[in-house]
Amino acid sequence: MADENEKYARAKKRVDEIRGFYTHAIVYVCVNLVLFLINLFRSPGGWWFYWPLLGWGIGLFFHAMGTFVFNKFPGKKWEDKKIEELMKDMDKKG
Repeated sequence: MADENEKYARAKKRVDEIRGFYTHAIVYVCVNLVLFLINLFRSPGGWWFYWPLLGWGIGLFFHAMGTFVFNKFPGKKWEDKKIEELMKDMDKKG
């Protein structure tokens, strides 16, 4: 039963991470659309909206990498292996 609870907790955490990314992406699109419209109607001669679009886009890119690409590395199995490895090293050193 504890194993099932642990699986559920890990799955719930993962769903929360994915939901967080999609929320971030939706806010990014909406805010940058508003910035584009403000730029279009308030200062059509000079385009500045792409600077926050670019800066925030870099942050969104790294959020995506952390959520979908690099998230698999520090999983529970890795943690367990690393703990076991460190404990063996401690035993050897006394």
